[in-house]
Amino acid sequence: MTTQTVESGYPPLSLLEKAAKVLVAFQSAQPRLTLTEVVERSGLARSSAHRILDQLVQLRWLEREGRDYRLGMGMLELGALAAHHNRLRRAALPHLHALHESTGHLVHLTVLDGAEVVYLERIGGSDDSGVPSRVGGRQPAYCTAAGKAILAFSDSAVVEQVIRQGLRPRTPRTITHAESFRGELAMVRERGVAFDREEGYRGVSCVAAPLRGAGRAVASVSVCGNGAHRELERIAPAVLSCTRSVWQSMFGPGRHTDKAARQAPTDEGVPAAGVPQPVMDNMVSWLRFIQWM
Repeated sequence: MTTQTVESGYPPLSLLEKAAKVLVAFQSAQPRLTLTEVVERSGLARSSAHRILDQLVQLRWLEREGRDYRLGMGMLELGALAAHHNRLRRAALPHLHALHESTGHLVHLTVLDGAEVVYLERIGGSDDSGVPSRVGGRQPAYCTAAGKAILAFSDSAVVEQVIRQGLRPRTPRTITHAESFRGELAMVRERGVAFDREEGYRGVSCVAAPLRGAGRAVASVSVCGNGAHRELERIAPAVLSCTRSVWQSMFGPGRHTDKAARQAPTDEGVPAAGVPQPVMDNMVSWLRFIQWM
């Protein structure tokens, strides 16, 4: 295939394109393929296919058993993560639009990835162009209301990881001291909402609430805007109501517990609530725990 591609006048395939051809070879009812079968299905040279297969095994995207290859846990985790995000976005979308209509400000749906928040959705108009966010974009979690809302209801190990990576000043209002940041998260747990008063960008203020039932936060909803700092306290109840509506759309009211149980923090900063808190080493175990798949 590679020789024919060059001779036909087309540019040679990139490494990414070759890896894609190898992975596409596994899109069949046959879960296991040998090197020969991968070569036949992908059209790649045997040496290229073998080299890419080895690299994909190292990345955990494929697994090898003897002469056979199959899709690995890395691919399963990516697929599970995509399914989780898609279901979350579908459930949240009508409530995000309603929140935007009622507040007149930009609305975000975000999840935590390491020490950053990732924007899954952005609802707003041209008046919100001054807020530097986009779907798929990232921001440091420590200086955003969205990030603080999730971190306040996350394992202490996650919080400490964020602190170790550094609380660098983005504006004069950024919280840069570890103890002050821990105290800020304690206030978020007490209030149920997080605020960003120009901590990430000058002139941009936000209020966010965690998306959660009785345990850890899985996402957050925020309202942001230029000059919105005067309205944050007024908007906060609407943001809280939105997150509750999203959660009920996904799981129904039965997944909530009483208010006192939801707000009682443990030593690790995660609400006790009498809910089992398994060690969630990766997205797959987390998804299995809350039965999103």
